[in-house]
Amino acid sequence: MNPTSERRLLAILLRLSNALSLTAMFAIVKIATAHGVTLFENVFYRQLFALPLVAGLVVAGPGIRSVKTRRPWAHVWRTGLGMVGMGLNFTTYTLLPIAEATVILFTVPIFATILSALVLKEPVGRHRCGAVILGFIGVLIVVQPGGSTLSGKGVAVGLMASIAVSAINITLRQIGRTESATTTVFWFTIMSALPMALLMPFFGKAHDAPTYGLLIALGLLGGLSQLTSTASLRLAPVSVVLPIDYSSLIWSALAGWLLFATLPSPHLWLGAPLIIASGLYIVYREHKLHLEQTASAVAND
Repeated sequence: MNPTSERRLLAILLRLSNALSLTAMFAIVKIATAHGVTLFENVFYRQLFALPLVAGLVVAGPGIRSVKTRRPWAHVWRTGLGMVGMGLNFTTYTLLPIAEATVILFTVPIFATILSALVLKEPVGRHRCGAVILGFIGVLIVVQPGGSTLSGKGVAVGLMASIAVSAINITLRQIGRTESATTTVFWFTIMSALPMALLMPFFGKAHDAPTYGLLIALGLLGGLSQLTSTASLRLAPVSVVLPIDYSSLIWSALAGWLLFATLPSPHLWLGAPLIIASGLYIVYREHKLHLEQTASAVAND
């Protein structure tokens, strides 16, 4: 096996670990909420207990000096978006069955394509437009407007979460031109955990030991998901690792069955393949366009 193949295999395994840790994290959010943990507390403990993992990665890797930045306001903006996105994600999983929430959030590539056209003025050809339409057809099949048992509020919050995550992805793409992924993760964790810690005396509550155990696991899994996601993208192209994210549907369906005694609806299995196909095709087209632009730049050099 050549080094490139080994890096891609490791990237895929890391991305699979990311999908599993995210599913477990969202399941814990759902359980913790049932134990009386508020949204504010879930977000705070997610960041607080992720901080040792993130800081440890920086210290053991490039060193603390590597996180020095000349773009503090870009990180402030990214942190604000990240907190909104995390809050909406967590709320989606508390309002919807875990498998349905996961599928709704698969619409991120669809909204990222729309925002890229509107905000970055990137050209979107007929292929990606067709993929966006296909994805929305899949969403309509899953949510069954007018005849669904799903919470309308949950679906609305889930779509808002997808839009927020899409905006985060675009922001990360812009910040990534000058900042490393490790630097971005570090400042996001610091800038969110510290201000929230100051507000905990006003918004925090006392919980029993098992609930605090859930919150510690929530933070550790959140930190693990960030690190494995970042590492996978360093080892292989997005087009290689991103399809692994869709394995979350399998893990969330199992978690829903084992932990919450819920099974995905038949409509989910009809609509999810369309949403997944839409996302994969968008990634494929972006990868193909990137290769064409690179080849053109090399030819003109």
